[in-house]
Amino acid sequence: QVQLVESGGGLVQPGGSLRLSCAASGFTFSRYAARWYRQAPNYPDSVKGRFTISRDNAKNSVYLQMNSLKPEDTAVYYCNALQRTKNYWGQGTQVTVSS
Repeated sequence: QVQLVESGGGLVQPGGSLRLSCAASGFTFSRYAARWYRQAPNYPDSVKGRFTISRDNAKNSVYLQMNSLKPEDTAVYYCNALQRTKNYWGQGTQVTVSS
C-alpha cells in the first residue's frame, strides 16, 4: 500500500522554526522526485532563503526545514512524490504561525 505520511506540523510563533517530515512506504521512494506543497488561505510570501528541502533515501523520507516563519506561512503542507505518471500525495499537516 502506497503511503506518504507527514508529521511535524503544529502551532509556532512568528520567527520560529519547524521541521516537517514525510515518510514514504509501499513504493521505491528513491526513484521519485519529492516535493512539498502548501495550501494557504491567502497569497503566501516567498519562502526563498527560509525553507530548505532535503531527503534521506535510506529512510524513505523527505523533510522541510522552515525557519523565520511568518503568519503568512500558515497553511496545510503536503508531501508529494512523482515519477512520470505516478503521483502520490500525503494527507497534509497543518502549520499555524501565530502569536
